Amino acid sequence: MEELISKTPETRALQLLDEYIGSNNYILALKNKKQNSKSFTPTRSQAEYIINFHGRNPKVAKKWVKLDSYFGKKMMEDKMYTKEPSEIYVEKLLVEKDKSYHIWGKIFSGETLHDFWIPKSAIIKDNEVKNVVVDYSKYISRPPMEHQKVAIEKLVGNKKYILADDMGLGKSASAVVAVLESGAKKILIICPASLKLNWEREIRIYSDKSIFISEGKKFSTEYDIVIINYDILKNFHDIKNKENSEILKANFDLVIMDEAHMISNPQAARTKIVNDIASSIERVWLLTGTPMTSRPMNYFNLLKLVECPVSVNWMAYAKRYCNGFQFNVGKKKVWNVTGASNLDELRERTQSHILRRLKEEVLDLPEKIITPVYLNLKSKEYEDMMGEYYDWFNSNKEESSSLTIQFGKLMKVRKVIANEKVKSTIELAENIIEQEKKVIIFTNFTDTLQEIYNHFGKSAVYLDGSCSKNHRQQAVDQFQTNDKIKVFVGNLKAAGAGITLTAAEAVIMNDLSFVPAEHAQAEDRSHRIGQKKSTSVYYPLFQNSIEGMIYDILERKKKIISTVMGDNLMDEASVIEEMLNRISASR
Repeated sequence: MEELISKTPETRALQLLDEYIGSNNYILALKNKKQNSKSFTPTRSQAEYIINFHGRNPKVAKKWVKLDSYFGKKMMEDKMYTKEPSEIYVEKLLVEKDKSYHIWGKIFSGETLHDFWIPKSAIIKDNEVKNVVVDYSKYISRPPMEHQKVAIEKLVGNKKYILADDMGLGKSASAVVAVLESGAKKILIICPASLKLNWEREIRIYSDKSIFISEGKKFSTEYDIVIINYDILKNFHDIKNKENSEILKANFDLVIMDEAHMISNPQAARTKIVNDIASSIERVWLLTGTPMTSRPMNYFNLLKLVECPVSVNWMAYAKRYCNGFQFNVGKKKVWNVTGASNLDELRERTQSHILRRLKEEVLDLPEKIITPVYLNLKSKEYEDMMGEYYDWFNSNKEESSSLTIQFGKLMKVRKVIANEKVKSTIELAENIIEQEKKVIIFTNFTDTLQEIYNHFGKSAVYLDGSCSKNHRQQAVDQFQTNDKIKVFVGNLKAAGAGITLTAAEAVIMNDLSFVPAEHAQAEDRSHRIGQKKSTSVYYPLFQNSIEGMIYDILERKKKIISTVMGDNLMDEASVIEEMLNRISASR
């Protein structure tokens, strides 16, 4: 029995206290208690602490560190302080665990030193920024503009950073020069498939580094730079089988993620793969013109990738910046994080990890004039379809309560509207061409695109999702350099981002997306660096149709909701929901 007692953690801890000669103040305090009281016995948790940490030497810090405001408020509530602590004094770091620190220090300056535990996520670490001096005379092939120099130096000075300059400010060129100045030897560039050739072209302007463009199941570790699209990452990296990851075997020391808003959803398979890859690479640079496409929660994963302090604790972020709250669904508790709150604070607390500038702030660009062109729809097909929709809505109460089913029923209506508008769009384009100007026409639908393209024939080029990378580049080059090509017809998603079409002075949106950011991106294919003339953007609209309603919703919400980046806090789902509710109410 005595032998059994001697093996208990408490007995072992007492023996260790007798032998302890270290500098852990908490253990020393327990040792002092033992020496002053013959009946002293440590609790089980104290005993385990002594056993686990008696051999560790505390780290002397002697400095005040910033405290996350969420934890400051929580600490004030829990401890009933009269004011919220904004920092803590750390005399020593006694113990570091996976998610917490044991500290010898104090919360307020007037206190005596004592021990306390604090979550790691409560501490705001200073962002280490390297001083950067760049000799730009080396880049005479295309000298960076002044605003690009700022971006280059920000990237080089930060191992993890978001370059979120407005569309058209030359982010990829800035990133290429930053790569060359960073000293990185092996670089991975992840981007949409449609932009892989663009990246190769940008690199060739400044460098002769070897480049491999990954396609399908082909990957190589032998090149200086590998360019790959998001959709095929899964072919070369399996989260559950990292040992055989071809990407990790390449030992990249820098990864660039272009159009990084594509990895804002942490539940998406693509995002999980990217996050896993990034965790093994020292330098992570994110490029996006729309860092927050819908709501603050969509910004969270980008901030986590660059290790911004506000992203350390998901729950704290959700409550503070997304107006997050829980509600019951059956026996489960579910989070609602669709809201937005404390956005000015979020901007302030993330500014050291992101560079965001709008075109009008840094460029003396010509004006962009947006003009709605209102039309009247005279279509029996449209009226019949809307009549069928209302009949279905009224007679199928269960089905019609689903926004997804409602929206599916209206997809054919949107196509009818797009097709009915082709004639007016062509007339408007021909008027522009008669003024010896080039024009870009965007649409969401393949049939509409083909009809417009076929009308203009040899004086037009087109680009949709089915086009190869070579076709894409040829279409852009022809439009930009060939005086005989007057019209560029593009699918809004496939052609609305990543290309420069400054030869155009006019843009026509034949039909609408439900995401304002997609319109802004498409408009700015012409309104960007290199544009010498003003850009006119036309929105032909059937005001007596659901399209007029959509446009009104988009415009109103753009004005009402400002976001952290100055973009529009807006997503497709919210537009669809309001549109369907308004349609139902107007029956």
